[in-house]
Amino acid sequence: MNNIQDFNIGDIVILKKGHPCGTNEWEIRRTGIDFKLKCLGCERQIMIPRREFLKKLKKKK
Repeated sequence: MNNIQDFNIGDIVILKKGHPCGTNEWEIRRTGIDFKLKCLGCERQIMIPRREFLKKLKKKK
């Protein structure tokens, strides 16, 4: 599950640490060197590097 091909736009992922809004579920909005994620609780969008994303990833829904 650590290959970039395993993640598609629109996939829902669960990260290890929760977001301050109370959820830890995110929708993938962009893949590549950086990942753009949208929080499913408050709809805030963030960009994080792929290495950091893979480190924080708990599981893919």
